[in-house]
Amino acid sequence: KKLVSESINLDNIWSRHLKIRISYTEVTNLYSTFRYAYQILLEMKEILSGLPSLVDIDDQLTVCGDVHGQYYDMCHVFELNGLPAEDNPYLFNGDFVDRGSWSVEVILVLFGYKILLPNKFHLVRGNHETDYMNQMYGFEGEVKAKYGGNMMGLFSEVFNWLPLSYCINGKVLIMHGGLCEKDGVTLDDLRKIERNRQPPENGLMCDLLWSDPQAKMGRGVSKRGVSCQFGPDITSNFLRNNGLDYIIRSHECKNGGYEEQHNGKCITIFSAPNYCDQMGNKGAFITLRAPDLIPKFTQFEAVKHPEVQPMAYANSFMRMNGMF
Repeated sequence: KKLVSESINLDNIWSRHLKIRISYTEVTNLYSTFRYAYQILLEMKEILSGLPSLVDIDDQLTVCGDVHGQYYDMCHVFELNGLPAEDNPYLFNGDFVDRGSWSVEVILVLFGYKILLPNKFHLVRGNHETDYMNQMYGFEGEVKAKYGGNMMGLFSEVFNWLPLSYCINGKVLIMHGGLCEKDGVTLDDLRKIERNRQPPENGLMCDLLWSDPQAKMGRGVSKRGVSCQFGPDITSNFLRNNGLDYIIRSHECKNGGYEEQHNGKCITIFSAPNYCDQMGNKGAFITLRAPDLIPKFTQFEAVKHPEVQPMAYANSFMRMNGMF
C-alpha cells in the first residue's frame, strides 16, 4: 500500500510556501493552513526517521509529561519556563494528543519546535501516538474535523517514527510508560527496537509505551490489561545493570503533577493540570541541570481555555460513556 507521504504533491495544495526556517512568531499559527501542516509533517518524518529508537544526549533540559491536547496549559509551561531555545532545551514525554480538544494545535506547535531546534527539542512516543487510541480518544476525529482528507494517515506515519526513549548524560532514562516484562533488558536492546509500526501487544516496544510502577516487589498484572506493573526491585536491578541513576516516565495522572517512587529511582511526570477538566490535579515539569541531574520539580495550575469540552472529537461510544 502506498504511503500518504509518497502520494502527496504539495504543488497541488494551495497556499503560500513555508520559509525554509520558520520563525518563533510563526510557530503557533502553523496549524491554520492546510499546506503548512503537510509540509511540517513531511519534514518531521524525515527528521524522526533519522533518529534511533533510544536517543542518547548530553544536555541539561526541561522534561514535560502528558499534555493530551491541553494547548493552553502547554503554552502556560512556556510562560513559566521560557520558550524552547538553544539554551533552553525541552523534552516532551509522549501523549501529546487525545482527550483534550486542541490536540492538532499541540502537536503542530511541538513539531514546529522540533524543526526549529532539532538538537534541543525532543519528543518521545506515548501510547496515544497510535492508531487505535487516536480512533477512540479524539485525535483522529479532530484531524478530520479541522483538515479532513488523508491527513490522519500522514500523522500516523510520523508517529511511527517517534523515538521510544532517551538517555540523558548516560545516567537518566526517559520513556513514556516504564520498564519491561522480562529481566536482563539492556540499553542496546532498546536501541535495536524496530519502531516504524503500530506497537505490538507485547514485547519491549509495548512495555516502553504501556507499563506502570507498583509498590510491591516483582511484577504484577497491569491494571490496563496491557504490558505489566514493575516493582522497586525491578527498577533497582535495571538501573544497576545499565549504569543508570533513575528513570523518568509519564503515563499516569498524579494529583501533584509528579510522584517519586521506588526510593526516588522512578519518577512520574504529568503536565496536563485539571486533566479533562475534571480531575483537579496540578501539572508539573522537571528541570534537569548538569552535572548532577538532580530533578527540580515545578508545579502549576490549569489556565482558562475556550468553552470546548474535552473529548469533543472522541469516538461516540467513549463520549456517551464518559470514558476519560
